[in-house]
Amino acid sequence: MRDELTHAVEDYLKTIYDLSLNFGRASTTQIAEVLDVAPASVTGMIKKLAGTTPPLLEYQKHRGVVLTMDGEKVALEIIRHHRLLELFLHQTLGYTWDEVDAEADRLEHVISEEFEERIAHVLGNPTHDPHGDPIPTKELEIPSHATLCLSHLRPEERGTIQRVRDTDPELLRYLSEHGITPGASFKVTGYTPFDGNLTLQINGGTKPSVLGTRITQQIFVDKD
Repeated sequence: MRDELTHAVEDYLKTIYDLSLNFGRASTTQIAEVLDVAPASVTGMIKKLAGTTPPLLEYQKHRGVVLTMDGEKVALEIIRHHRLLELFLHQTLGYTWDEVDAEADRLEHVISEEFEERIAHVLGNPTHDPHGDPIPTKELEIPSHATLCLSHLRPEERGTIQRVRDTDPELLRYLSEHGITPGASFKVTGYTPFDGNLTLQINGGTKPSVLGTRITQQIFVDKD
């Protein structure tokens, strides 16, 4: 089916999949914000995708959209391409983790399934990308991944950074400079209730890192 779809359609399906993970159903406003298109354009596209054979999504006016099994399969194929490319760019070509998302966006639509599998083989069939996001398997199953948000932790709790949302390159650069990357251990040493700031000790270091909720809500962890 993917051979018959435009890049724009694939972007819509991937976006709806990501939004559905957080909100259950994706609204036209949310889709428009992520894709930077007019809400009217979103409405036209989702009506089109709901009317394909087989339909790629289910749409109810004022209730948003959710992907069908066929739509989810396409989305997961694109996400697999994207995250494998991110890891390949990072590990093999030396891109930093704040550079790989935009480059993978450009390449994810055009690589073949054979090229995808060769990348996976060269990388040792990895399960997570440079940001800690799970890479769908060849069978389009999602490996387990952290869902606990750092913002929920409080002083004396410890854990390990597992994944960071990759939508803001500037944030990724900032976190990298402070050692806050997947695999880093931490201890929460302070919390200020009036603004939600957390103070962290990273990898047993002595220099504290103070993070506001705009940052801690983008980081997912496993607690010790």
